Amino acid sequence: MSSSIDSLPPALAKIVQRFQKSTDPKRRYEQLIWYAQKLPAFAEEGKIPENKVPGCVSQVYVTAALADGKVTFGGDSDSQLTKGLLALLIQGLNGLTPTEIVNLAPDFIQDTGLNVSLTPSRANGFYNIFKTMQKKALECQE
Repeated sequence: MSSSIDSLPPALAKIVQRFQKSTDPKRRYEQLIWYAQKLPAFAEEGKIPENKVPGCVSQVYVTAALADGKVTFGGDSDSQLTKGLLALLIQGLNGLTPTEIVNLAPDFIQDTGLNVSLTPSRANGFYNIFKTMQKKALECQE
């Protein structure tokens, strides 16, 4: 299992390891809520159709900006757990290049153990958020 963590960007690897230390699904949910609470405030004007993540049951918004070749994400969700997933991704992907983000496979969610705890619609939401962030990272580059 650790070989896949070794291939992750450092910030994301740290998050995955943090989740691996919790074997209790309730603790993992608490960690997600903690991430949600740490997410910086998101401007209302960012909540526009272009920033909405498709295919999510919750309202999820993601923005991306490129500075010095590195991507910085912002976002928000009306659901605390989904916001936690978003925050986890933002913290794990911020500061990477668009190429690093696009080349990342979303299977690190299995390493966190969250995929076992998430409902199918939340797991699907996670993948939709991740794919949207990859798409926005690419758009930044263009």
